[in-house]
Amino acid sequence: MKHAVITGPTGAIGVALIEKLIREGIQISAVCRPGSERIKELPKNDFLKIIECDISDLLNLPRLIKEECDMFYHFAWKGTVGDARNDMNLQVQNIKFAVDAVEAAQKLGCKTFIGAGSQAEYGRVSGVLHADTPVMPENGYGMAKLCAGQMTRTLCKKYHIRHIWARILSVYGPHDGKKTMIISAMNSLLKGQVPAFTKGEQKWDYLYSKDAANIMYLLGEKGEDQKIYCLGSGKARPLKEYIEILRKCVSPEGQIDLGKIPYAENQVMYLCADVLPIEQDLGYKCQYSFEKGIEETYQWIKKEQYNEEN
Repeated sequence: MKHAVITGPTGAIGVALIEKLIREGIQISAVCRPGSERIKELPKNDFLKIIECDISDLLNLPRLIKEECDMFYHFAWKGTVGDARNDMNLQVQNIKFAVDAVEAAQKLGCKTFIGAGSQAEYGRVSGVLHADTPVMPENGYGMAKLCAGQMTRTLCKKYHIRHIWARILSVYGPHDGKKTMIISAMNSLLKGQVPAFTKGEQKWDYLYSKDAANIMYLLGEKGEDQKIYCLGSGKARPLKEYIEILRKCVSPEGQIDLGKIPYAENQVMYLCADVLPIEQDLGYKCQYSFEKGIEETYQWIKKEQYNEEN
């Protein structure tokens, strides 16, 4: 890998991956929405070039990126939270944008395309998630992710581009969205508020962003063509345990309100990834416990708040 293109680079995985690629001495073209305030969150480094281009305009990337590239990471996606997940017209557009990303990758000379899928492609499953676990998405977001994975896989095969689809479970860490459960809970506790949750009985698999970035990097180096990988820690714990660890880290004297929020109609009660393919194909095992990842995330939030105040 010498030059990687990354769409949607300002989230938790994107920033962590950029930091990893910089350490590896790899050139990066980070494709950001024009005028995005989150561009400032990206590190300033000679290996990183910001390309301002909307997700709807990805076919113009070959005009904006003059250098030949060999790796394309497609993370950008519209409508990832709330009611937008069932905005069918918006989600259908995302499928086209993913196809456009492959077209751009082909013209840029990329040999590998890695797409960000989701556990939402499976729907509700009571067991460990494998690449071949039957898929039954229950919202437009999951349906579109599934379709995007299938269409980009077929198109990459036509262009002789190595295709890897990473179905991401729950990633957390610095630069994550303010509306995510972990970041919003941390901010509430820091303000002396009482964050509200469901009963927290659901068992989830959380993966720290630096582990996710290491995996994404290795998928580019060693991932198997046409293969689906589930990205998680491989360990499922009750959500209330994660919340308690978070509370003790941020505000040992703080209060939380478990059970105030009712479960969603199609609440996913179990999430756990089969990480054996990652261990076998990439030779990688997660390096961060939830406790360690939360502490680093907390330190980042405190630094962000200090910068905002000063």
